[in-house]
Amino acid sequence: MTMASLDVLVSTTSPDVPLPRYSHPGDAGADITTRVDVEIAPGERVTVPTGLSIALPDGFAAFVHPRSGLAAKRGLTIVNAPGTVDAGYRGEIQVTLLNTDAREAVSLKAGDRIAQLVIQRVERADFVQVDRLPGSHRGEGGFGSTGVTDA
Repeated sequence: MTMASLDVLVSTTSPDVPLPRYSHPGDAGADITTRVDVEIAPGERVTVPTGLSIALPDGFAAFVHPRSGLAAKRGLTIVNAPGTVDAGYRGEIQVTLLNTDAREAVSLKAGDRIAQLVIQRVERADFVQVDRLPGSHRGEGGFGSTGVTDA
């Protein structure tokens, strides 16, 4: 079975900014890079420009996810993961990175992969106010209601 393909229009701030790219067949996320050098001190967050702007068809959104290798090896994550790029947004995609390491700074060079862009179909909801919601198996059980206990 082959994956469906969707044309996404991309504009870059300069010719040397790489387009989003899938590293392996079947990958859900396309790697995106920083367009500037940046150093992120321990515990610091920095908004990093990618040099990419995209035009998504209506009914789609792009979600910016952390790269698992950067998270595991260097403690780098995305503050608002996943970040949402709406179909109507045409500005430069920027990624707010957070260095969770308590001791080591993270240095990135222009062109380094910093996140993954996942394109998904999204539904638009009509929100209907009611006096009472229908019941469910879970009910109002929230945080910890499925067996998480304090140690």
